[in-house]
Amino acid sequence: MKIFITKKIPQKGIDLLRASGHEVTVHESINPLSPAELIQAGQQADYILNGGMQKFDADFFKNCPNLKALSLMSVGYDNVDISAATQYGIPVSNTPGVLSGATADVAFLLMLAVSRKAFFNHKQILQGQWKGFDPTAHLGIELNNKTLGIYGLGRIGFEFARKARAAYNMEIIYYNRGRNLEAEQTLGARYVNFDNLLTQSDVLSIHAALTAETANRFNQDTFKRMKNTSILINTARGGLVKQEDLAKALREGELWGAGLDVTNPEPMTPDDPLLNLENVCILPHIGSATVETRDNMALMAASNLLAAIKGEKMPQTINPEVYL
Repeated sequence: MKIFITKKIPQKGIDLLRASGHEVTVHESINPLSPAELIQAGQQADYILNGGMQKFDADFFKNCPNLKALSLMSVGYDNVDISAATQYGIPVSNTPGVLSGATADVAFLLMLAVSRKAFFNHKQILQGQWKGFDPTAHLGIELNNKTLGIYGLGRIGFEFARKARAAYNMEIIYYNRGRNLEAEQTLGARYVNFDNLLTQSDVLSIHAALTAETANRFNQDTFKRMKNTSILINTARGGLVKQEDLAKALREGELWGAGLDVTNPEPMTPDDPLLNLENVCILPHIGSATVETRDNMALMAASNLLAAIKGEKMPQTINPEVYL
């Protein structure tokens, strides 16, 4: 079978596919394929493994009638028109679970970095502004016994909440479409409505999928309802936060700070005003960026494709209705 990989992925995933006797072609450039180039590649392949944020729209699926399955090396799938994939009989899989710990670590890193204005203070050294000890300059806040609110308490949110409770004895509240009984039983997490999540959280961390319902969910209105001493963390997708509203809220003191591993757009431009705010820490979407996690993601994505090639249901299928 002919397999096309849209971006260079860890070698373990490529080796697994080639060891099974399949012809594997990898798009080596860091630059994404244009829609026309992606369609051309899709027309020449039986299966595709998406190693980046390449977008797959209805036009792609319409013009690639020989495609049999699409495997994503990611948890999020907002870059794929799932309804179109289902319409054309294409199962789509992702890689949940394996990156939960690594992404939760980045959420924890951002929470702590924002609370102590770490990125700003590091820039002070680089810019020659560290003049000596000043007992009142650029002070942070402590996290002990504060309330952590989780928007989307799934696997990543659970891991982050567990770390925060263990390290800082934080009270955990959360808002989900449904209850997370495991979190309530093991972490003492308390389910609240969305408004209470906003008004009660000292740190509010976003871990939900980007959908039509959640797009720009955090905006001028929500920031006004949050505590002006609160920290916003986002390691999910940049599109959940209306970024210009966030910048305004931070400048006007409606929030204490923000830590982002995801932005809108990505990559973020180096002149983005958020990058120059004292109370902001931003990373370039490194949530899953450890050797171990990326290896496991590549192996899971490859294993999903191998299952499809064998005529089996892919273990992590996003649209299982395609098999009906």
